[in-house]
Amino acid sequence: MAATRKDAAKLDAVDPLAQFRGEFDLPAGVIYLDGNSLGPPPRRALARLQQTADIEWRAGLIRSWNDAGWFDMPKRAGDKIARLIGANTGEVIVADSVSVNLFKIASALIARRRAPVLAVDADEFPTDGYILEGLAGLAGARLVRLKTPAIPSGVDVLVRSLVSYRSGAVADMRAVEKEASAKGAEVIWDLSHATGLINVDLRRNGARFAVGCGYKFLNGGPGAPAFAYIAREAAATLSQPLSGWMGHASPFDFSTDYRPAPDAARFASGTPPVLSLSALDAALDLFEGVAPPTLEAKARALGDLFLDICEPLGLETISPPAGMRRGGQIAFVHENGFPIMQALIARGVIGDFRAPNLMRFGFSPLFLSYSDVFEAAEAFAEVLKSEAWRAPEYARRGAVT
Repeated sequence: MAATRKDAAKLDAVDPLAQFRGEFDLPAGVIYLDGNSLGPPPRRALARLQQTADIEWRAGLIRSWNDAGWFDMPKRAGDKIARLIGANTGEVIVADSVSVNLFKIASALIARRRAPVLAVDADEFPTDGYILEGLAGLAGARLVRLKTPAIPSGVDVLVRSLVSYRSGAVADMRAVEKEASAKGAEVIWDLSHATGLINVDLRRNGARFAVGCGYKFLNGGPGAPAFAYIAREAAATLSQPLSGWMGHASPFDFSTDYRPAPDAARFASGTPPVLSLSALDAALDLFEGVAPPTLEAKARALGDLFLDICEPLGLETISPPAGMRRGGQIAFVHENGFPIMQALIARGVIGDFRAPNLMRFGFSPLFLSYSDVFEAAEAFAEVLKSEAWRAPEYARRGAVT
């Protein structure tokens, strides 16, 4: 029998993360199930933005690089992320975008190899494939798009997401690293849909390289800077191609010769974007004292509840079923997925659509309640049963879908 509104209320009453809901500035009347694409603003991030602009920049001016700690913020924020992904201090640097960080690490890994082979899953998030395609053209490498999880012999660098952006399926990091090691390959993990949501343990699982974004489950804001993880023992052996002055061991020596920083900091390049970085840095403070397994357990329970309530609708899903390990989103297949999602958004339940036919619903554990999920599932069912999505206005597409 499907869960009821009363069942959802009982789960809310014992939710160990319930107090975090008030930390977010969410609009009234909206149930936000798209934190897997863009997290909503934490109140402390908005306050930090105002402080950075009105006090540190306006009054402090250039002195704030020292007085407000702007210069060290990429490392400080990196260490906060390190705790969430099972890395050590000094192994994560906040810088640039996922695309740029992926290019830097992959380039460094193939720099001294003849006719290198790059590999990426065929259904990987597009930018990861695009970056490797561009790098292959520059470096004379060969790019292989994999249609099965197995790693072919001869691959030098594999890029793989820990959590699939389409289905929410979670890869077995330890097994992939073991297979890659046996075949002489290095793996760069894309943690964009994992960090701040599931229990990631890079060091314990043997991972040496990873990238991830700051604007999804970390709630750092649109265009928030990304991060790069490079295991300390690996960093010392690599020379990244975008050797900008922020990756220099002593940038304010203004030496004409480049001397890389000793750890992940060498993968920084240009001046950090202080305004957006300050918002991310403040948002990361929300996770202080929160255990990643607790985040993952609630995210999965929220998704399980949604699946349970939606089960009578008979929709096809490509996501792992209730009770199985899963990231923070569930994707349903429907040929009219786009207008259905637009009709649902018009009712105040915000999910997203991914071409050609996926409706995705995200379950962020810090600000969503079980009652939210129940109400969202009820609204979803009503849109489908009433066929309200057939109204012409819901078929119109903007530049971003």
